[in-house]
Amino acid sequence: MAYGISTYAYFWRISARAPQPMTLTEMLHDTARLGGEVFQICDYAPVESYDSAQLADVRGTARDLGLRLELGTRGVRTGHLRKYLDMAGELGVTLVRSMLNTADHRPAPDEAVALLGETVPEYADAGVTLGLETYEQVATDDLLAVVRGVGSDHLGVVLDPGNSVARLERPADVVAATAPYVVNIHVKDFAFTRRDGWVGFTYAGCPLGEGLLDHDGMIAAVRAARPDADGINQIVEHWLPWQDEGFETTARLEHQWTQHSITTLLGGTSLSDTLSRSK
Repeated sequence: MAYGISTYAYFWRISARAPQPMTLTEMLHDTARLGGEVFQICDYAPVESYDSAQLADVRGTARDLGLRLELGTRGVRTGHLRKYLDMAGELGVTLVRSMLNTADHRPAPDEAVALLGETVPEYADAGVTLGLETYEQVATDDLLAVVRGVGSDHLGVVLDPGNSVARLERPADVVAATAPYVVNIHVKDFAFTRRDGWVGFTYAGCPLGEGLLDHDGMIAAVRAARPDADGINQIVEHWLPWQDEGFETTARLEHQWTQHSITTLLGGTSLSDTLSRSK
């Protein structure tokens, strides 16, 4: 398995709260410096407006840095997925992540199967795999019904077990159910903490290895179910809450969490060591 970073690991540093949001080129360089092998351009709206020359520049930068690229979007409408297939071709991408729902389209499983039945064969012909992510808006059983209904080796699951907790699905159950269909893995840890006064809980991200994600168990399950598991990439993401101290503190933590995640995946040092080096 190769290890990489998503635009979601730069969530605050590319947001409107950043005094000067990072560019895609800066994220690519940062990923290479941290030791990442893959960069997933996921739900990053600006890339949809890039012309062929701009996409070629992104592809060339990634190549020069030794990075592979992946794409991520939302929705299963035919025209939208064809647009991303065209972009995949220009970027040299072989994995596109999507989600069933968008703000204005929530297809039932039968409709999703029909729509994907039009575009997945085109993805297959181009050598591109489409992965549908696990998340709380769609029951894992329904997501798998769509994948099985299309029945293509070029349609699978992007596994992110933390997302489904809000649907009261246990992460271990999501992993077990989806393992035979996984084509990409999002790595983000998560935890519940008590609110002030012990009134309820906050469910948010935490540094990898400090929360409820059984990363070793997840990878073991996928390896046991997928003979081709070595070709599945693990992509670092975060659920880092905004820090009351402001942008600089939030951005520094975001970087530290990313560095820690990649270092951990590569078999390196602990978060305390990462924090010490970052001071």
